[in-house]
Amino acid sequence: MTRAPEWMKQGLQLPAIAAPMFLVSGPDLVIAARRAGVIGSFPVTNARTLDELDAWMSRISAEAGEGAPAWALNMITHRSYTRFDDELALLAKHRPPIVITALGSPARVIAAAHAYGGLVLADVNTVEQARKAAAAGADGLVLVCAGAGGHTGALSAFAFVPAVREFFDGVIVMGGAVSSGRAIRAAEILGADFAYLGTSLIAAEESLAHRDYKDMLVRASVSDIVLSAALTGAPANWLRESLIAAGYDPAALVGEKTVMNLGAPEDADKKRWRDVWSAGQGVGAVTRIAPAAEIITTLAAAYQNARAL
Repeated sequence: MTRAPEWMKQGLQLPAIAAPMFLVSGPDLVIAARRAGVIGSFPVTNARTLDELDAWMSRISAEAGEGAPAWALNMITHRSYTRFDDELALLAKHRPPIVITALGSPARVIAAAHAYGGLVLADVNTVEQARKAAAAGADGLVLVCAGAGGHTGALSAFAFVPAVREFFDGVIVMGGAVSSGRAIRAAEILGADFAYLGTSLIAAEESLAHRDYKDMLVRASVSDIVLSAALTGAPANWLRESLIAAGYDPAALVGEKTVMNLGAPEDADKKRWRDVWSAGQGVGAVTRIAPAAEIITTLAAAYQNARAL
């Protein structure tokens, strides 16, 4: 029995959220995901300016259609992120139904979202972080498990989800190598309410990802994933081929770590992040580029088959 409010389940074909992915999730993908029957989301950093972010939020609110699933805004709460206050003002203006916080405490977002009836999910990758986010008042937790694309956790979903469910009765979203209908069903069996769909949707026609990124994703297998904190300061999974093409030695990156300094999206080195690409350990399930609706419908059929077993 899901702990999610009824409005969060509206229009769903799958108990899933299209994960907010850096340089991948934009309004086209969010709208396509919602129309296909999953919750859509995007990270604030993909909008390079506040004006662009404002426009994206307006469009997403208006275009999916009546009865479509909800959408979520992914906000960074790390102390080094300088655009937070301005984005919080846009939060109050557009009132996204769901806000997903990342790289810090959700406390500064909770009051703002709760003021208009929004639901806050905190992105966490350890049990200790989950306890802190729950104590801060988060309505739900996104458990970033081992194998997730981009910034990742170290805990297996088989350990992480049950451990958090022991003390938390709110909404749980499970992320990490979820690239099949059976994996979505497994998330439910473990005690999660929703699964996070990431890597499989990078290859969606509507994603912001460069065509070379999508083609590389289709070529890749799980052996092509490199885990390193050397690029962002937090452990993340990267496509080996993209690291080599950008001039990095993948072997030298393992075990290295840099200081996290996020600044603001408009100040970032665009070329660096355009050429170094992330993916999760479920990358082997991505075999072609396709419309988001086709990807989601295929996953939904496999999910229903898994439920029937």
